[in-house]
Amino acid sequence: MVKTHVGRLIWVCLLTAALTGCGTAADEPVYRDDGTDPVTLSVISPDTTEEWSSAEESAETEETMGADESASHETVQTETEAAAPQTGAVTEAEPPAPRKDTLTFSFVGDVLLAAENGDDGFWSFNLFAYDTPKTYYFEKMQDIFASDDFTVANCENVFTDQELEKIDSDSEYGYWYYSGTENAGIYPAGSIEVVSTANNHAMDYGIAGRNDTIAALESVGCTVGREGKGIILEKNGFRVGLLCVSLYSEYWVEPVLAWLDEVKGETDYRIVYYHGGSERVHEPDAWRVRASHAMIDAGADLVLGNHPHVLQPEETYQGKKIIYSLGNFLFGGSHTCENRTIVYRLTLEKENDRITKEETEIIPCYCYGELWQPTPIEDGEKKKRVLDFMAGGREKPY
Repeated sequence: MVKTHVGRLIWVCLLTAALTGCGTAADEPVYRDDGTDPVTLSVISPDTTEEWSSAEESAETEETMGADESASHETVQTETEAAAPQTGAVTEAEPPAPRKDTLTFSFVGDVLLAAENGDDGFWSFNLFAYDTPKTYYFEKMQDIFASDDFTVANCENVFTDQELEKIDSDSEYGYWYYSGTENAGIYPAGSIEVVSTANNHAMDYGIAGRNDTIAALESVGCTVGREGKGIILEKNGFRVGLLCVSLYSEYWVEPVLAWLDEVKGETDYRIVYYHGGSERVHEPDAWRVRASHAMIDAGADLVLGNHPHVLQPEETYQGKKIIYSLGNFLFGGSHTCENRTIVYRLTLEKENDRITKEETEIIPCYCYGELWQPTPIEDGEKKKRVLDFMAGGREKPY
């Protein structure tokens, strides 16, 4: 019995000495006094992991090493627990925040940057434009236009440097407007990126005049909404379909419905920006109401009208917005107009590839704060009258 205890004590001492590098040379066989096979010990530097191997371990060695291993395991657990939050529970990583993107539009109505028949006589827009910086016309609107992603306007005149013959009008009261192609630069100078040529004045000077207009606008970097040809505006992860089109009777609506059906699967949002209706009246024609409703039913998310030259109210139909007329915004063909207009502001929010929020705002403006210079209305009572009119609460916006 004594011998057994002594043997165990010797064995533990030898093993401890070998592991600490003292008393026995590295890799030297160490013999037990119980007659079992030797154990080879390998001592390595403190920077590395200790290794040891045995041909056969005795029951006594297993008993001793089992206690040591248990102590080491407890130490590792304690260190791990110390590094973990002291909540008593495993903390899981939070999922990434959903990606949110926004897109903002500003829509205005009719913009006419020309004089009748290209006149550049006294007090005409064309004469005024010769010496006026291009930034002048929309400089009071820059807080709005420069802060959005797209500003959209309707170009109610021809830009050409040619002497072209005007095309006869079916109307009893015909008007023809043009100015030089350099005036197309007024749009980008005013932070207007998208310009529609879908209106009754695009052909005032025939196909040549229309083509000159489109070329002039594109040469200054504008995206042109051509008659009945939809465009898809892509930015900030959005794909928005925009159709600029003339609409002079209810029978003109069928191509619009066909376009809406065509782009429904490839766009996030669809806008119809149309030109038509009776002029200088503050309520829409009954046929335009029916046509606008049909567009919403076919998949339009927003319908905007122009051409009447005055404002007409907003309607909500099937949860979607319709503005029957945006009115004149800047009208170079005259020194006076019904001096009330609006900017219609649309902001979309998209989360994980799905539109989750849609906000609209009506910003009342003067057509002329100064001559041919639209300006936001600051007078509270005048703003309220415009907003009440647009909501259907007044007969006139002033």
